[in-house]
Amino acid sequence: MAPSSSSQPASDRVKASPLARRLAQAQGIDLAALTGSGPGGRIVKADVDGAAGKVPASAPAPAPAASAPSAPAAAPPATVDSGIPHEAVKLSNMRRTIARRLTEAKQTIPHIYLTVDIRLDALLKLRSELNAGLESRGVKLSVNDMLVKALAVALFEVPDCNVSISGDQLLKYSRADISVAVSIPGGLITPIVAGAESKSLSAISKEIGELAGRAKEGKLQPHEYQGGTASISNMGMFGIKAFDAVINPPQGMIMAIGAGEKRPYVIDDSLQIATVMSATGSFDHRAIDGADGAKLMQAFKRLVENPLAMLA
Repeated sequence: MAPSSSSQPASDRVKASPLARRLAQAQGIDLAALTGSGPGGRIVKADVDGAAGKVPASAPAPAPAASAPSAPAAAPPATVDSGIPHEAVKLSNMRRTIARRLTEAKQTIPHIYLTVDIRLDALLKLRSELNAGLESRGVKLSVNDMLVKALAVALFEVPDCNVSISGDQLLKYSRADISVAVSIPGGLITPIVAGAESKSLSAISKEIGELAGRAKEGKLQPHEYQGGTASISNMGMFGIKAFDAVINPPQGMIMAIGAGEKRPYVIDDSLQIATVMSATGSFDHRAIDGADGAKLMQAFKRLVENPLAMLA
């Protein structure tokens, strides 16, 4: 005789899916103690998982991905509380502009980096001789003045690097306007030496000194620091051996100058000691091919190592 329904275990009378029953039995969970979230109060896997502490049993099932509306990108947190004592300083307009432009440059410009080692001994000797002759005129050439001239002449020799991208056009410049990175309180600004390839070293030196002075006083006009065809950034005075600079849009390249230092160097097949610096060109690969960038680096190296050629 079959047993009456009243003698069946309570868990057997509960409406539950086969999977939920197996999971409940394996985990020792009494189905009669659960509230089903399935159709008609049927106990499903989610209810058993909830009872086991995996997820809340009342948690609604996620909507299908296809029907879910796309959520807007989460905004970065306004502040970061690290628990470390600090002072919060609001970003200046200059710092915000620098952050925006450098982010734009790294996100939109495919950079290619090319580095060469360059002997400075001949340039340092010529600089000393020129400064002796220019002393009566109150002019004192810096190494950076001569490197600006060398970059301008190199760009004139390799015009395929004196270019920039503008929309779907390639702009080819007939003049080398060199932006010189100048550190000022609160940021960095790049006053421009226009037509540097045709200017004398003394004129370049005076112009850079005057522009840098007015830059630090905040007196530059927009046309004096906006534009240019290429930039030069010299961190040698800080002892930096080499670095990769970020291109200053919309320009197509920037030359990063490291410190000149005494190094073992092979000269005429013999190991000697020479004053050597590393220079790294960052090029916009959309506008400048690697081979053309290499030609510019070769020309720059040749002009620095044979500085009389840039004065011809």
